[in-house]
Amino acid sequence: MTKTLTLYNQNFILHPSGAMFWEEEDILVISDVHLGKMSHFRKFGSAVPQQAVKGNFQKMDSVIAFFAPQKIVFLGDLFHSSMNKEWLMFETWLKNIPAEVILVEGNHDIISPLKYEALGVRITSEIVLHNFLFTHHPEERSGLFNFSGHIHPGVRINGLGRQQLKLSCFFKSKDQLILPAFGEFTGKYILIPQGDDEVYVVTKEEVICLND
Repeated sequence: MTKTLTLYNQNFILHPSGAMFWEEEDILVISDVHLGKMSHFRKFGSAVPQQAVKGNFQKMDSVIAFFAPQKIVFLGDLFHSSMNKEWLMFETWLKNIPAEVILVEGNHDIISPLKYEALGVRITSEIVLHNFLFTHHPEERSGLFNFSGHIHPGVRINGLGRQQLKLSCFFKSKDQLILPAFGEFTGKYILIPQGDDEVYVVTKEEVICLND
C-alpha cells in the first residue's frame, strides 16, 4: 500500500520500496542504492549471500514495473565504491530499462561520469523542476521544496516492555522530504521528529504515516 503527498498541487506517491513517484511528471525517484557495496563486502570476506547481490536489481525491477516511469532519477550514491562485478550487472540491467535515467551525484559516486554517459545515463549535481529541488544532500533553498537522500533516515518505535523497532522512513519537514535508502545493507540514521515533522515508515508491504 502506498501513500500520496500533495505538494504545490503535485502528487508524489511514496512506495514501500523506499522509492517515490511524481505522478504529473512521470518520474520515479530512488535514493542511495549503493550498488557494489555487497560485492565489496564479499571481496573482503564478509558472508554476504550471492543472491543478496542480485536483490537491489530485483527490487528496482519491481518498482519500475509498478510505475512504468518515463524517467528515473537516482538521488546519489547509486554505486557504493569503485567498479566491481556489479558494474557489469548494472550495464546489463540498464539495457532493459526503456526510461531515461538521470543520476544526481552523491558523495559515493566516484566512478567517472564518462562511464555513466557511455551507458546513456545523464549526470548532474542537482535538478530544479517547477517548485522542487532534487539533491543528494539535504538542502534548504528559498522558494523550493527539497527532495534528497544521503541520511538513510530511520526512526525508533518503542513497543510494550523494552521492545524496539528501527524502521526506514520518508522523513518530511516543512520544505523537505528525505527519502530512505533504497539499497540493501545500507543502515539507518535515527531521526527524532520535531514539531510538524511527518514520518512515513516503510515495511515490506506498505507505507505507514506515524502522524496518523
